[in-house]
Amino acid sequence: MRKNRLASGLLLLTSVLCLAGCKNVEPDQMTVGGQNKETLVSEENMETENLQNVLLTNEIRELENGLSAVKYEGDYAFDAFLLAGGASSDREVIGFLAENLLSGMNIGFSQESFGCSTISVKSGDGEFLFGRNFDWDSCNAMVIAAYPENGYASISTVNMDFVSQGAGGGITGMALGMDQVKVLAALYAPLDGMNEKGLAVSVNMIQDGADISQDSDRPDITTTTAVRLLLDQAADVDEALALLEQYDMHASMGMMVHFALADNSGRSVVVEYIGNEMVVTETPVVTNFYLAEGEKHGIGTKQSHERYEILTGLLDESEKMDMAGVRDALDRVSKDNFGEFESTEWSIVFNQTDGQAVYYHRENYGKGYAFTIE
Repeated sequence: MRKNRLASGLLLLTSVLCLAGCKNVEPDQMTVGGQNKETLVSEENMETENLQNVLLTNEIRELENGLSAVKYEGDYAFDAFLLAGGASSDREVIGFLAENLLSGMNIGFSQESFGCSTISVKSGDGEFLFGRNFDWDSCNAMVIAAYPENGYASISTVNMDFVSQGAGGGITGMALGMDQVKVLAALYAPLDGMNEKGLAVSVNMIQDGADISQDSDRPDITTTTAVRLLLDQAADVDEALALLEQYDMHASMGMMVHFALADNSGRSVVVEYIGNEMVVTETPVVTNFYLAEGEKHGIGTKQSHERYEILTGLLDESEKMDMAGVRDALDRVSKDNFGEFESTEWSIVFNQTDGQAVYYHRENYGKGYAFTIE
């Protein structure tokens, strides 16, 4: 029975990995730091917004249409995945899990573009905050609080949009309804997150014809499994960079991406792969164009430059922000400001000092869902 459940989970994982990248507890109040002349404090602070503290179990909880959350405790075989050499493609991720469980699996992949924005800032109280927008067509998002046996606890987000699209009838279709199967898939496909040490990670896409396909004698890793690696094993930016140096990176579905990293010391960088060489640039803001100096600098969408200028302009005006200020900064660069068909499917404010994450769904910045890494 366990073998059948896992095998069904692998087929679900195939669908989830297609999106490797970025296109009741009563509400409680959270007190934020006081205003000073150098801190951006929102007129509508976290005390006045509708903020719901969410307690998670191992059953998937639907918070609202298109947004769910779950807690996972235990082993999900990620250490074994790394020891086996990792994977150079999403197909190989599936292959690792399927080798002794399923044969003759028909794998299909799909590719879409996406936009994202991130900002790293210090609050007036000395806390370090990280904000993230994920821009995509309307999709189903899942928040996962993971507590691995051998690794740091973390909270991450997965675009589950292709799960239902990949569902078939019969046994497989029924298996898609099982919480354990969905979570198994999602644990290998995070697009952003923060761990208990305060390391925040985000995958942002770059519209560029180039690919990431490093080829040395190092183990291999893909976009989303790199996010899982960093959340599980890196305590800060230095450790994250050292880990990435140990693996050959391969962009999922051939999409060019870069990684925004920030830790609770205030260090924030973007990791880019140019000519298959890893390049690190210090920056508090990342959108969807190359930031590394050189021939690739600036390549990306026009709108991503606009979002970058807005966020850096806000930092120039106020070198510090409270959590509500970060929320409002994300609102300023959400998709409804640009009149496009996409929406900002989720926005997150991570407090890297106290382990709290506040999610806003589909640009409803008056209602937040608060999670805390225990």
